[in-house]
Amino acid sequence: MELDLKGKTALVTASSSGIGLEIVRSLTTEGAKVVINGRTQASVEQAIKSVGISGAELIPLVTDNGTAEGCEKTISQLKEVDILVNNLGIYEAVGFFDESDESWQKLFEINIMSGVRLARHYLQGMLKRGHGRVVFISSESGVSPAPEMAHYSATKTMQLGISRSLAELTKGTEVTVNSVLPGPTRTDSVEKFIQDVFPELPPAEAERQFMSENRPTSLISRLIKPKEIGDIVTFLCSARASVINGSCIRAEGGLVRSVF
Repeated sequence: MELDLKGKTALVTASSSGIGLEIVRSLTTEGAKVVINGRTQASVEQAIKSVGISGAELIPLVTDNGTAEGCEKTISQLKEVDILVNNLGIYEAVGFFDESDESWQKLFEINIMSGVRLARHYLQGMLKRGHGRVVFISSESGVSPAPEMAHYSATKTMQLGISRSLAELTKGTEVTVNSVLPGPTRTDSVEKFIQDVFPELPPAEAERQFMSENRPTSLISRLIKPKEIGDIVTFLCSARASVINGSCIRAEGGLVRSVF
């Protein structure tokens, strides 16, 4: 299926590694010009080298969009985009009684306000032009909260509400706003987290143990490949997905036991 994103400019926040980098690869494969964003020059340069797609149009953007100043810098360097993927987010595995006010505020600032600030600017331009795509990368924890990550889960649930609220502003246009809910995905940070939980086991066995004990309802019984999320996001950003708006796309491997 040709998604044909030629001529479209996409900003993917926190895209120098993990899911963000795979979203970049997938969008680039379909012809989009993609802004690779990271907090350091070295990480962005390395990401651009690693994309490995002939003829790819990649724009480096070194900013920390987890701060108000970083978002202002992004907007000053990039006035408008056709596609905004709010991928930036962090998590901490901490028991609720050990989650400080500072931890809650930190996750709120990064996971919520980064997307709010960028969407507040870029969505206005999309609505004026009558076309565009905004995608929030949420999590299965947004609908199935994790007790060891109450503050993270709360931010991911909030993203769903924000996404739907913004979608209501797009009525009668060719702009869509959606959220994607990945399940546990094979990124460096997740692999490290699993290895920390099962330090005595080799990586493959640690993954099997984690899925069996910590995510037993998963129907695929494995970690998701970042590319699988990247391809779903790219489809949502294409004209082929024009009727999907205000939706939560569950890409969590059947982990959530709910039909809605």
